[in-house]
Amino acid sequence: MTIRIRQADCDAMAAHARAALPNEACGLIAGRQDGALQYIEKVYLLTNTDQSRTHFSIDPREHLAAVKDMRAHGLSPLGNFHSHPETPARPSQEDIRLAHDPKATYLILSLAESPPVLHAFHIENAAASPLRLEISPYTDER
Repeated sequence: MTIRIRQADCDAMAAHARAALPNEACGLIAGRQDGALQYIEKVYLLTNTDQSRTHFSIDPREHLAAVKDMRAHGLSPLGNFHSHPETPARPSQEDIRLAHDPKATYLILSLAESPPVLHAFHIENAAASPLRLEISPYTDER
């Protein structure tokens, strides 16, 4: 599986993550899938209700509003993202334990490095597998 995301969306996630420091930031990703290629067309910057440095929970009202917006714009939910303020961009044991949707793409943005590092993962059966991530400088990669 290859995930394609725009640089502007990566920048927005990084700004959201910096604003949430020292806690993790989170959100949802939506777009479309064409075979083994996922196009992230919209990133939803949401509130981490846990206000924690090591885990996140998405605000349920914001989650519902994002799903309604996806439907209104003909987008499919693709997964979620969250930041790691002080650790690498790889799933923690807690991330793996809490990953309940084997169809979801999990993006992790690490602020431990400069510039921030973004990686994508598939998590299923308590195992995380890296996905290929392509960052496009273009506003529309179709």
